[in-house]
Order: sequence, then structure tokens, then C-alpha cells
Amino acid sequence: MTVYATADLCDQFGEAVQVCRSPLRNFGVNRPFEGPIATIRCFRDNGLIRETLRTAGEGRILVVDAGGVLDCALVGGDLGGNATSHGWAGIIVNGAVRDLAELAQLPIGVRALGAWPGRATRDGSGDQEITVTFGEVTFAPGHWLCADQDGLVVMKTRP
Repeated sequence: MTVYATADLCDQFGEAVQVCRSPLRNFGVNRPFEGPIATIRCFRDNGLIRETLRTAGEGRILVVDAGGVLDCALVGGDLGGNATSHGWAGIIVNGAVRDLAELAQLPIGVRALGAWPGRATRDGSGDQEITVTFGEVTFAPGHWLCADQDGLVVMKTRP
């Protein structure tokens, strides 16, 4: 798989590239990663995330909009392991993750705003495959995301 440099994408495609302004930190092994977007919006509940990451990822990146909440972790080592074994390329969380030592060992890209030791509920509330917006970027299912050391960008299609 070819991973594009986000700086090169910005230079080449200009305004067609959305650059995420959220201060997302890297928590996974795969620093550069790319793939089509799948989305979930949930609040302090990771049941839908758990269910989704147990399905075939097919190289997609799950973008989770948790509203920027940092007092409960939506993804940890178990869910990261599920994502890895089911072929997900990455997980982006507009919120918190946990089990950082475990996530750092998994061959998957993981970005989040921060870490928190307590887990979310598992009721399954939330919405999936909807357009979500954070960091001045619109993440739509099927759009293409690329992340590397310079940042995270989104385009409507893979170049």
C-alpha cells in the first residue's frame, strides 16, 4: 500500500484537501496510514464502535466523533485488537482512548485527543455511516483519509 505524504497532497491538490486542526495524538504503531472513511457519532458509549470493529474493515479507517469528551475512553486494547484482526487500517477518535501500552503494540493507526483510564458504557447508542465534523474537517463515509507525522487530511477520493 502506498501512503501519500500529507504535505505533498496539500501542495498538489490545494483546496481539495481538508486539513484536520484537532490536536490528535498518535497512539498506534502505524504512524502513516490511509484508507476510506467509515463513521460513528456516539457519546460516552462504545457499543456501536465495538460492534463495527468486529466486522470486516477492508482497509477502512473508523472515524469516531465523541464530541471531544476526554473523561471516558471509547477505544482500548481489546477494540484495537478487534480492529487489527478484522482488517481496519486505523481509528480516529475525537475523544479519549486507553490501554496505551497495548495500542502501541498493534499494527494499526490510532489517533485521539487524549487518554483516560475509565471505559465508556456499552449500550450501543449512537449513529453510524453519517457525516461528522470536527477539527474543521467534514468526514463523510467513503471519503479518503491520510495521516502521517505532519498531520491528517481528508479528500473526497484517493488521488
